[in-house]
Amino acid sequence: MHTEQKQKSSHPTPHGHGDHPETIRQTYDRMKHDTSGKSAVEYMKNMKNQLRLVFWETTVGCNLECIHCRRLDVSTTLAKDDMSTKEAFEFVDAIVEVGNPILVLSGGEPLFRPDIFDIAKHAVSKGLSVALATNGTLVEDDVARKIVDAGIARVSISFDGADEKTHDDFRKIPGSFKRSMEGFKRLKNLGMSMQINCTIAKHNVEQIDDMYKLALELGADALHVFMLVPVGCGVQIADDQMLHPAKYEEVLNHFYDLSKEAKIQTKATCAPHYFRIMRERAKEEGITISPQTHGMAAMTKGCLAGTGVCFVSHKGEVFPCGYLPVEAGHVKKQKFADIWKNSPVFEKLRNPDLLEGKCGDCEYKKVCEGCRARAFYDTGNYLAEEPYCIYQPKLTRTNEN
Repeated sequence: MHTEQKQKSSHPTPHGHGDHPETIRQTYDRMKHDTSGKSAVEYMKNMKNQLRLVFWETTVGCNLECIHCRRLDVSTTLAKDDMSTKEAFEFVDAIVEVGNPILVLSGGEPLFRPDIFDIAKHAVSKGLSVALATNGTLVEDDVARKIVDAGIARVSISFDGADEKTHDDFRKIPGSFKRSMEGFKRLKNLGMSMQINCTIAKHNVEQIDDMYKLALELGADALHVFMLVPVGCGVQIADDQMLHPAKYEEVLNHFYDLSKEAKIQTKATCAPHYFRIMRERAKEEGITISPQTHGMAAMTKGCLAGTGVCFVSHKGEVFPCGYLPVEAGHVKKQKFADIWKNSPVFEKLRNPDLLEGKCGDCEYKKVCEGCRARAFYDTGNYLAEEPYCIYQPKLTRTNEN
């Protein structure tokens, strides 16, 4: 039996789905132009507990000191307990035994690893679609070429503001915005599918429109906004930076409006109530949600921790996601397939009937589930209700009356 242990953990990126090896951009285009007429419900039924994304913290080494980083122990050098190249190859092989998820090479800063391109090539050779999550500051011309030549399908670069001052103040490194922009453009010029990630908090919440415009101007394929989760360094800034629940609701409704322009792939991450808002808004508009109307958002749900995604630390610990520090297993001690299929932690997360509080009463629980990481932060119980959601379920409202 696996034990549920509190741990410190890492950071996410791209979103996608595919039963066959194909790039993330190809997958999106294929689903967006699906003419089968399938509704969102039909897609979700077909993907029950399919492993869709594996986020792997390849190292804790990083050249930046972001104040919202989910780790407290980020190092400016490679860690001795990072998986070796041999262990990394074995881990990739173990992933393939489970299915064909997208493998996201994250960190820390994955480009700190001198063998990162060999790892990417090995994963691609095994039929996996590989994405790279980087801060972009190390992407010089030669590095950009190596990323492309490794067969990486998409690169996400994180921007924490739409201008230099906002971004650099958050990243604690002057000039990091400029260097990230240059790295982005180098990769874009080589034909790489590019994604912008942005963690939304009080310091940049009024810049969402500017971030959207920046993504369009840069020719990004996707814009993913992450709602701050108080874990690691994020705990230390939670009181100052976490948005009020009502503000979350306002931001997510506005992001839905932007998504309807369909100029770019958009995804709200660590914001599961977006998928309730999307359904409420679509109902008001008389629209049946499908890939044609709502893109990739039609094929997924809110919190995928342990149900469609998992996170693997640089040591080999397996967590439901990079923000929920509850260990589900360890790839150096157990078969990855056994962890994914049989972990008691994952089994609980896959049963929405176990959700507590208003999340357990909510009619949207199967498409939202609430952020399990924020519930854990707030109560120490990852099955507790989402603390940053203002929605009152119909059942709760009926009981109150």
